[in-house]
Formats: sequence, C-alpha cells, structure tokens
Amino acid sequence: MNKAQLVEQLASHLELTKADCERIIDCTIDVVKKAVKKGDDVTLVGFGTFTKSKRKARTGRNPQTGAAIKIPACTVPKFRAGKAFKDFLN
Repeated sequence: MNKAQLVEQLASHLELTKADCERIIDCTIDVVKKAVKKGDDVTLVGFGTFTKSKRKARTGRNPQTGAAIKIPACTVPKFRAGKAFKDFLN
C-alpha cells in the first residue's frame, strides 16, 4: 500500500475528503519525525514505538572493488512493533 492508497482508504472510512486525509497523514508523519529527531520516543499503544538509535563507525567493503571503506557513525530511525500488532499478524 502506498500513500495514495492509504489516503483513499482513510477517506472512505472516515468520510472525509482525500485532501483532508492527506493533510492529516502529512502532519502526523511530520510530528513523529520531529519528536524522534529531538530524541523523544513516539509510542502508539497497540501499534509500536518509533525511536532513534546511534550506529557506530565501522569498516565496510566496496562490493565492486573489494576495497575497505570507512562508514561514519550516524543516527538512524527504528520502529519496534507492539505486542497487539504482532499478535494481529499471527
């Protein structure tokens, strides 16, 4: 499912316009991204938790040449599914 399909599903379930649903989705994603960037965890009970995590610098390999390359440390987003979501899938 892509964003357009999600917007369409929400619009039909909530009886809102597609434009309103798209603004809601965009705003929700923006709020989650800003909170995680700030260092806060975003927990949606029954769905999951969005967090940020730090990766250490490491050495990798260029797959074309086999040469060793340095991969710098970085911060990455993480999502951990909640128990209710996991149970729903099984």
